[in-house]
Amino acid sequence: MRMEENSKRRTRRSTGRKPKTDPAVFRYGIKLTSEENGNFKLLFEKSGMKQRARFIKAMIFGREMKVVRIDKAAMDYYIRLTNFYHQFQAIGNNYNQTVKAVKSNFGEKRAFALLRNLEKATIDLVVLSKRIIMLTREFEEEYLIKRKKEEQQNGG
Repeated sequence: MRMEENSKRRTRRSTGRKPKTDPAVFRYGIKLTSEENGNFKLLFEKSGMKQRARFIKAMIFGREMKVVRIDKAAMDYYIRLTNFYHQFQAIGNNYNQTVKAVKSNFGEKRAFALLRNLEKATIDLVVLSKRIIMLTREFEEEYLIKRKKEEQQNGG
């Protein structure tokens, strides 16, 4: 009678991970030459997977694998361009406030002179923004598009 009560208590108060319906219990071992190991490491790194076992399973069973490449140069350029764009936005947001402050705090002649200086600075910013757009297009054409073509030619 006592054993039945103990087994009932265990089933009611079980904690921890639930057992899998089909656990992976079969293990295989392989040996690679140094050249094969180098190729394996290269393929594993290109796959972007974090677990070697999942990578090997995917290769054996022919599952489609996604390769994600992160280009540090492109990412750095994108981050810097985004930061610059935010600075540009901040200038645009403050532009109207500056014009209102100049008109309300200075006389007409002084305000006109200050606004003329502001207009020159604005023209410089427009020239700079056009240069940024041109550099971005150059970067896309020379670097990103060439890279895509190379990947397509290499069977990627």
